[in-house]
Amino acid sequence: MSTPRLLHVSALSLGLAVTMPGCAIYDAIHNKCGIHGCPGDLSITAKIEAQLEQYPALEAPNSVRVQTLDRVVYLYGLVDTDLERQLAESVATEAAGGARVVDSIAISNLGR
Repeated sequence: MSTPRLLHVSALSLGLAVTMPGCAIYDAIHNKCGIHGCPGDLSITAKIEAQLEQYPALEAPNSVRVQTLDRVVYLYGLVDTDLERQLAESVATEAAGGARVVDSIAISNLGR
């Protein structure tokens, strides 16, 4: 096998190895909870989104999104400062009612 082809095959194998665990987690949740998600996930998301709307600092141009999967809340999006990221995480944690919160919000540093 030529070196470029070997590198391509190695890269493809590595990419599949990295993405497969994520697929396995999604598949396990899908099998456990069904196509519409686990009971309560939608209400947790709605409750957190409603609470986040109460904070003008998190409005546009900031963008915080919420998704709940098997009672784990995922926050993602973009805010201007670390203080706004901490605010969003704090509000979500309080509103989540015991669900775990994973914060993946990025900071644009525009509001330093």
